[in-house]
Amino acid sequence: MIQVIFQIPDVDSIKAKRQIVRSVKDKLQRRFHMSAAEVDLQDSLSFAQIGGALVSNSKVFGETVLQKAFAMIENEVPVRIQDVSIYSEEF
Repeated sequence: MIQVIFQIPDVDSIKAKRQIVRSVKDKLQRRFHMSAAEVDLQDSLSFAQIGGALVSNSKVFGETVLQKAFAMIENEVPVRIQDVSIYSEEF
């Protein structure tokens, strides 16, 4: 699982924020085949919290995909990362 809190600079409406958040979720779902949702801070104008989950038969593969997903957010989305946590578990 990955959880990212980020600040969205220069946003003046909830509609503009939602477009950026939707874009991030769509990229995570399309590129990395993971589930993604805005999990908190929905009413905040300048902050968003997105969670993503991935199921894999390999812990190493899953963690690699989550790291790549974080790198995509960091490099391709015009946001300031405030916090990130990546958690994986093996059963």
